[in-house]
Amino acid sequence: MPKRILQGKVVSDKNDKTVTVLVERRFTHPVMKKTVRSSKKYRAHDEANACQIGDVVRIRECRPVSKNKCWEVVTDASLEA
Repeated sequence: MPKRILQGKVVSDKNDKTVTVLVERRFTHPVMKKTVRSSKKYRAHDEANACQIGDVVRIRECRPVSKNKCWEVVTDASLEA
């Protein structure tokens, strides 16, 4: 089964090797037929502590790293492999 990849903005990098990523999605409301924005925060593993607040990053599903982390930050090199 392929792993999901999401794109979002880093909103916190205070923890060691962890970033909080805000992922926003847009969809049409089934009744109102209006575009609705919905967002969710994910905690992702950042091994190199390379991400900073405001960066737009891609995250990929992975095995659970801790209680709250089951996503990892994807670099361009790991996408090609």
